[in-house]
Formats: sequence, C-alpha cells, structure tokens
Amino acid sequence: MPNNGISRRAFGLGVAASVGSGLIASALADTRVNKTADFLQNGEYNWFPERSPTGPVVIIVSVPDQMVHVYRNGIRIAASSCSTGKAGHGTPTGVFKILQKDKHHRSSTYNNAPMPNMNRLTWSGIALHAGNLPGYPASHGCVRLPLGFSELLCGITKLDMTVIIADENSQPASVVHPGMVLGNYASQEFGAVDASIKHYQYAQGRSQETSATSIVVSAKDRSISLWDNARIVATGKVDIAQPEKPIGRHVYTLTQVNEGTKELTWVSMAMSSRSKNADDNALRRVKAHPDILKKVQKAMRQGMTLVITDESSGSKNRTADNFTIFTGEGLY
Repeated sequence: MPNNGISRRAFGLGVAASVGSGLIASALADTRVNKTADFLQNGEYNWFPERSPTGPVVIIVSVPDQMVHVYRNGIRIAASSCSTGKAGHGTPTGVFKILQKDKHHRSSTYNNAPMPNMNRLTWSGIALHAGNLPGYPASHGCVRLPLGFSELLCGITKLDMTVIIADENSQPASVVHPGMVLGNYASQEFGAVDASIKHYQYAQGRSQETSATSIVVSAKDRSISLWDNARIVATGKVDIAQPEKPIGRHVYTLTQVNEGTKELTWVSMAMSSRSKNADDNALRRVKAHPDILKKVQKAMRQGMTLVITDESSGSKNRTADNFTIFTGEGLY
C-alpha cells in the first residue's frame, strides 16, 4: 500500500528530549487526596477506580492546566497534577500510544537519571513517569507525575493504550454514534463490527503481540487512512457534509460497544478551540466510501483511535500546527 503522501513529518513536531535531573518526587509533592480534579494542588492526585472498574483506559494530559486525567470506559477515575516540558523543551501535543513500560527505568540521555514507573510514548524520549514537581513546566519534554500516582497508573496501563496530550483547556466528552463509524448505516451491519471486536479481544487474550489501530481522516483531502502500528494498511475516500465549513481537529477513542442499542460509544477530545463542543457533529459529518468502510469495520476494536482534521494528510507544513500522532516507531 503506498504511503499516500504522508511522511514522518506529516502530522508532527520534532520530538523533544527526555526529562532531565531531579526525577524522584519528594514526599511533599506526592499526596493522595479526596478532592475533585478542579481542586487539586501541586503534588496532589486522586484515585477512584471503583467509579468504572472495567473497560478501555484513556489518559488525557492538559499542558495548560498541568493536569493528567484518567478515563476508563468514558468515566474519569483519577486525576493528578504534573509537570510538562519547559520553554525550549516543550512536551509535544497529539495522540500517542504506550510503546513500553518499565517500573525501574533510567534515562539514557541524562546521566542515568531514574525514571520510575515509566510509560514510554516515543522512542525519542517522551514518557510518563515519576519525577520532581516544582509547580510549573520544568521537564525536558516528559510528563512528570507524583510517585504514588505513577505507581497506580502503571498498574492499569497497557501497551498500545491511547494517551492524548492537549494544549487546550477542554475535557473529554462521551459521543454515542448511531451508525457503525463514519456514516449512518443500517443496524444489521452492527453484527460485522461486533464480531470483529470480539475476535480481536479473543486473539489478544491468547497472544502477547499487540496492535495499535488508528484511523486518520483528512477533510481537506477527503481521504481516510487505516493504520496498524506504524504502517498504512488501507486508504480510501470520504464524503464530508457541509464541506464549506471547517470540521476542526478531533480525537475519538472507542470505549464501548452496546449490543442492545447497536451503538458505539467514543470518548472525544477537541484538539483546538474551534473544535470545542462540536465533537458529535464532526463525527456525523464524515461518511466513508463503501470499499474502505468494510476494511475499517474489520479493524474495529475497543481502544482504537480515530482522528479527524481539516489539515491535508500530505501537508509539508504540519510542524507549525504543533500536533503529533505517534504509533509504533513512526509518526504520521
């Protein structure tokens, strides 16, 4: 399958370096509290896994708020203060997959500095891990967390799980789509999607191999790309309702399949101010052509990521937009 004009720069920034020294969180900056996310102070975190015991987990990092939010099955179960990249070493924003986990990791860049409970997001140095929390952005690109929170988080994360790093003060919302995905389709087609998801869950339970499935839709190109890890496995065309209106930049993660109502539930995240409060409408405006739709249906699985953007999939100037989509060893 040709690359369809998407290069390693196509949705990317240059990758920042790893976090520097001062990586172990002090006791003063590591406090579990019974507070809501809005009232957390630096070094504090909450943890309420009982609110949603099972289901796909999505992590949202808000750079402006210096906060991390953890959602399971679309419900927020935890939140924590954090410290992201300082000036000149900003944490890249976008959609990432967890590539590696290591409870006792040490930095290969910064004097073998400890990076406890590390969840790697890029092979070039960006990760979630325990670290010093001064109350402002201070890392070399990583997301530093309270030590206690990082231990709890490491206990529920899995390889290929979605992590969204956002530069907007928006919170994820739940979107229920009446069709399968990318268009309004007959309810009898639900069986094909449901069967694909169940088959993947069965196979995943019997194998140690993982697969990060993502879909990227470009409104400008009227194109759709299906990704499996760092490789494009299918491309096709989409129709956009009201094409004269911008669609914005949105990220969706599939969290629930309801066999009773034959609906899919997505956790949505607007990645720009003009996208806020329009997530449901954006998803409904996109309709995939039949040939690519069948391939998408077969690739459906809980935890998969769908990105919709106004930008061209072959743009050479995406670095200016401060948006990165990573998976496997590559970035689209």
